[in-house]
Order: sequence, then structure tokens, then C-alpha cells
Amino acid sequence: MVNCFHCGDPCLDVEIKHEEKSFCCHGCKTVYQILNEKELKQYYEIEKMPGIRVETEEVGDKYAFLDLDEIKEKLLDFTDSGISKITLFIPSIHCASCIWLLENLNTLHDGIINSTVNFPKKEAYITFRDNTISLRQVVELLASIHYIPEITLERTGSQKSKKSSTTLLLKIGITGFVLMNVMMYNFPEYLPGGELLEKDFKAFFGWLSLVLSIPVLVYCSNDYYLSAIKSLKHKIISIDLPIALGILTLFVQSAYDIISGTGIGYLDSLTGLVFFLLIGKWYQGKTYQALSFERDYKSYFPVAVTKLEDGKETVIPLERLKEGDHILVRNQELIPADSQIFKGEGNIDYSFVTGESIPVAKAPGEPVFAGGRQVGSAIELLVTKDVEQSYLTQLWNQEKSADKYESKLNVIINNVSQYFTLVILTIAFGSGIYWLFIDKATAIFVFTSVLIVACPCALALTVPFTFGSTLRQFGRRGFYLKKSEVIEQLYKVNSIVFDKTGTITHNKSLKTEFIGDELTEDQIKMIKSTVRHSTHPLSAALFANLEGDDFYEVEKFKEIPGLGITGEINNNKINIGSRKFVTGKDEQEQGLKSTVWVFMNGKILGHYQLENQYRNGLKEVINNLGKNFELHLLTGDNEAEKPNLLQLFGDESNLKFNQTPTDKLEYVKNLKAQGKTVLMVGDGLNDAGALNESDVGITIADDIYHFSPACDAILESSKFKNLSKYMRFTRISLNVVKISFVISFIYNVGGLFFAVQGLLTPVIAAILMPISSVSVVAFATIIIANRAKRLLS
Repeated sequence: MVNCFHCGDPCLDVEIKHEEKSFCCHGCKTVYQILNEKELKQYYEIEKMPGIRVETEEVGDKYAFLDLDEIKEKLLDFTDSGISKITLFIPSIHCASCIWLLENLNTLHDGIINSTVNFPKKEAYITFRDNTISLRQVVELLASIHYIPEITLERTGSQKSKKSSTTLLLKIGITGFVLMNVMMYNFPEYLPGGELLEKDFKAFFGWLSLVLSIPVLVYCSNDYYLSAIKSLKHKIISIDLPIALGILTLFVQSAYDIISGTGIGYLDSLTGLVFFLLIGKWYQGKTYQALSFERDYKSYFPVAVTKLEDGKETVIPLERLKEGDHILVRNQELIPADSQIFKGEGNIDYSFVTGESIPVAKAPGEPVFAGGRQVGSAIELLVTKDVEQSYLTQLWNQEKSADKYESKLNVIINNVSQYFTLVILTIAFGSGIYWLFIDKATAIFVFTSVLIVACPCALALTVPFTFGSTLRQFGRRGFYLKKSEVIEQLYKVNSIVFDKTGTITHNKSLKTEFIGDELTEDQIKMIKSTVRHSTHPLSAALFANLEGDDFYEVEKFKEIPGLGITGEINNNKINIGSRKFVTGKDEQEQGLKSTVWVFMNGKILGHYQLENQYRNGLKEVINNLGKNFELHLLTGDNEAEKPNLLQLFGDESNLKFNQTPTDKLEYVKNLKAQGKTVLMVGDGLNDAGALNESDVGITIADDIYHFSPACDAILESSKFKNLSKYMRFTRISLNVVKISFVISFIYNVGGLFFAVQGLLTPVIAAILMPISSVSVVAFATIIIANRAKRLLS
């Protein structure tokens, strides 16, 4: 029989030929032609016959409602300056070819800027030019290649989960009802002798049991058949294949025995097997839901925002931000929620959202969207929409270079799982044939029990749940990781690079002294008004130490990373920053303090001296890390503080001063070129390039977090003293994974040992299978929680 080149289904009714290839329908042929025309035939090279059969359907005006503005407003995550972004749930995403095709939508239409896929959630994040392709056309394009999105005006994740849970409970109810009745009909067979019923009654109850078992076979077990068929279609042997074979074997043998009158079959075992498989599936789901490490911004996103109330600035956590709040967003700060500009000129960089780096000018009264970053003077906003719970974390998790998080553990697990089922099938058929010559009834039980009891689920679940539990424990203690794969990257680190200002030093309670001309109240007010717009730690320190709550409007504000800030107030030109930036002279500073120079209207007024204060526990952290890692320090400051830093870091060659952001980036690149795995710890401002280039980048969050998408982790400043403990804990996590692998191996070997000897019934095997995976998950979670309590508290 000929199979369809696109979807792999048999060409039953008609075989359509095109370019010497066979297709089961015109829909599949059309998809092939579209991909061929757009030079996307690589879709068929990743996996053979990767498509899904296309049911021919006229689209017509089916998606016309997507042209309505009120509908688009609810569906779109972002829309501004001709660029829109949407998240679509696409149920038919099922393999690597799907991901490849959906992430190359831009080759199908020039209006698509980019698209990424979240495979576990079956979601596609699509950014497009709405003046070239409309939302309706985007959806119609997806439908034309048979990736039809489910569109709803509400977030449906919980609804889908609830619907799935209801269906599973219905199947459990049906199977439980059938099991009780079949056991009741077969009750005399469980008693000594087993011949209490006359032959006619025995046959009648056998047939009744067979009829009752059909819904269990056809409906309650259908997930196992569908999964097995789909995997075989794609040349993969999934774990559901042995289960499906076991169920079918018991039913076919039982049907033969009842129809031929030679026995009552094994329908009690069949229904019991399915019942306990479904119970196990339900219990696993409940357990995983309880242990879920799916993060939202409230629990795992340490962003705070400056709220304006009665003329005063107050820092509040993001979860307390609500519609109608009046907030301040400084230069380089992230807009936390959809808002409207109340005061100031917006210059919004949406590269974090759309990938487009050209800032968009916004005037008071105009809307701005969550995820945009203000570039320039501070702006005041009125929040028009509550914070989207998962949107900011979704943006953070959009990783362009996926190879940065390549996991060796997942590669090992995938390789083991690939051959696991094949080995189990071999053992099942081998032991079944062996027992067939000894006892047919035992042979069926052995064959089915081997298929059911062995399961790689525990192996596959070990890494996500161990690392997921670690993510949760870290999050509760002020250390927030972008992805679970970051844990494995941290485990590999052998070199740690620290930035200085704002990283190993803090700006709280700094002693500030001005040296130079005596400043007037008006000059102090202009200086404070200017530094108010900056997010640099030294600007924040000056702002906190200078008196006054009344501010001037600052025009033409600009911040030059690593150098300083400029602005104009009532025609007064102000430069604030490093000595070289303000005076043009690069002379050695004296003393162990940071200096901030002030230039106003062509005259150098003098400079502020800010005494550097190291973070609490810094010496202990450096000493502990120095035992296992090579330590480096990069700073834009001069060498005045070198003696102090030498006492901490020891190796003079690893201390680099007067470093620009570009210098820091090149330094990290050189370390990596030497074969080192690099952790960069910085403030996310002048070291974003180095953070992005490093194998793992950690930013320190002080009060308001100036979000840096370049980082892989965020560490609350108050928890900096625990950095060495977090690094140690990653090793504990990896050890838990290894122990869990051993437990899983022992379970499978032990289960097979008893199953091949005929000492396990299929029902007992069905009970043991979910217990194995749940017990490994529980072990990993309990051990991680216990060790975290002892080490991190």
C-alpha cells in the first residue's frame, strides 16, 4: 500500500500523484506545493512524513472576525509602529519538523518578522508587520499549512487542563464500573473449584463481560493507541506502544476464549489493568501539579517599580501594581505594564519585545506597552492594564541562541529512552515465547506484565523535577533562574568574573562629600534632577543622598555607558560622570573612593566623593568561591582601590581597571577562547554585553531592578552573601539526578526480574508503573527541599 508523502497515511480512496510523489488528498499536496515553492523542503528531511493530514476546508470568511479592532486589541500581546505580536495555541504541533516550519514562517510571507515555538505548551509567538500582513492573514497562512490555532479571547491554559482532567475522570469512572461488574460476573471463578455456575450462565456472563469491556478497550484506552500509532508513523517507538500491545493482547485472547467457549478470558485483568493505569495517570497529574515549578512573575520575578503618590516616590513590588497607578520609568528601565504617557517624552526601545531596535518616539497621552524600555530622560506613566502574569517571564525566556543551554543530561536521557522500548519489546516477546511452551496462561501474563511494568518515565522526569524543585528553592531565597538548564551550566562553571560598582559594592548609606566650589541650592536641585533620570548605582547613590523632593524638567537627557550623563535644565548644560568624561583629563584619582564630577555651563564645579562600601559577607563569599573557581574582577574605576581588592582576590593579574563595556565583553570572550566556562556577575547596566557573552550571566537586583534580558539569573542584593552556597547547591542537584537515575534503573531491573518469572500479574504491574515515577519525583523533591533547608536557610 502507498503512503502519503506528506502525512504518512495510507492512500486508501485515491492516490494523487505530483512530481512522482503520492498524496492521500489535495490538502496534503497543496501543503507540499507551498513548502516547495518557498524552498522549505527541508521540512521533510528532519523527519519522514512529518505532516498531519489536511482536511480540505474552505476558509472563506471564517476568520473575518480577526479584522475587528476590538478583537485584535484583546488578542494581540503588542502592537505599535506597524509591528504586532501574538501568542497562538496550535494543537497540531507534534514534532521537530513542526517546530522548524513554524519558526521559518518569515520565508512564507515577508510580513512575518520572526516566530518562535514553545513545544511543551504548543504555542507559537509570532511577530509581524501589520501594514504588510494582517492578523487575519497570519491565521489564514497557518491554516493553509494546516497548523490551525485555537483562538479564544481568554487565557485557556487552565480551561484545557480542567477539560483534560474531566475526561480522564470520566474514563476512570467507566473503567471502574466495568471492572466491578466483570469481577462480580467472574466471582465464582475466584473461589476454590470455580464451578458454581452452570455452563450456560458461565457463557452468558462471559459474553456480557466481553460487551462491557468494549468501551474500556475503545474509549478509555484510546490515548495509548493514538500515541503508539503516531510514534510509529514517525519511525519512533514510544513507551505507550508496549502498553497498547499489552491491552490488545489481553482483549484478543479473552475474546478468543469466550467466543470459542474454551474459557472466560482475562477481562478482569484487562479492566483492572486499564483502571489502575488511568488511576496512576490521574495521580501522576495531581502530584506533578502540586509540585509544579511553572513560574509566574509574582513568585519568581524580582522586579519593583517606582510609584508616584502625593509627589513622593515609593518603591513597590510588581504584584502590587494595578490599573490607574502613576509610575516613574527612568532611562533603561523596563515598562512593566501597558500604560499611557502622563509626563515626559517617551523614546521606547521595543527590541526586547519585537527584535526591532529602533526606538519609537511617544508623546504624552500616547500608549506604551509592557516590555518596552525607555531610552532617555525619565517619563511618568499611568498604568492602563494590570500586569500580565506570564508575559514578562515569557519575554525573558525568549532565547535567541538555544545552543547556550544545550544539556548533556537531556542528550543522554533521549538516547536511553530511544532504545528502552525496543529492549522491553524484545524481552516481552522472548519471555512470552519461552513461557508459551510451558503454560499459555502464564505466557500471556508474563508478556503483558513485562510490557507494563518497565517504564522510562522516572528517567525522563528526573531532570525536570529535580531542576524544577531547585528553581523553586532558589526562587524562595532570592535567586531567580531563567531556565532550568541554567543549573547544569552553573555546575560546569570554572571561572567567575565580577563587576565592581553595584555588584560587590552597594549604594546604600554611602557617605557623600562634595569637593570644589560651594554649590547653591539651585545647583544641587539641578544635579539631583539630572541624576534622577539615571539608573547607574552612583547616580542612585547621589540621588538618595542629596536633599530635596522638588525637581526641574530635564531636556536632552543622555546617558553614555561607562562615562556619564548629560542634560539641559532651563538652558543650563550639565555633564555628570567620570573625570575623563567631564574634564577631558584621564588622571589618576587619589584615595579609595568613587568620584563623580560635575560640569555646568562650561565650568567644572568639582566632584563628589562616594566611599565604596562592600556588600555584607563579600570576604566570606570570595574566600569560599576562591577554593573552587578562578576569580576575576573588572571595573571602570581606576586603580586607587587596588590594595583593598588585592586582599580580597589575591591574584593581581585577574584585576582589570578602567574597563569600558567593550573591554569587559572582550575579556569574557578571551576567557572562553581559553576553554573556560565563565560566570559573569554584574549589575546589567554597563556589562550587558559581557553578561550575554558569558556561559551564565547573573545580575544583582538592588531595590528597583533595571531588567537586563541578557542575564540568565537574577540575584537579590540581600542574598549576595549566599552566592557560594547557590553554586554548591547546583552540585547537590546534579548528584540527586544521578541517584534518581540509579533508583529508576533498579526499579526497572527489579520489575523485569519478577515479571519474566511470572511472579507479577498485569494488574500489579499497572499499579507499580506510576508508583515508580511518582516515587522518583517525590524523592528528588523531598531531598532538594531538605538540603535547601539545611544549606540555604
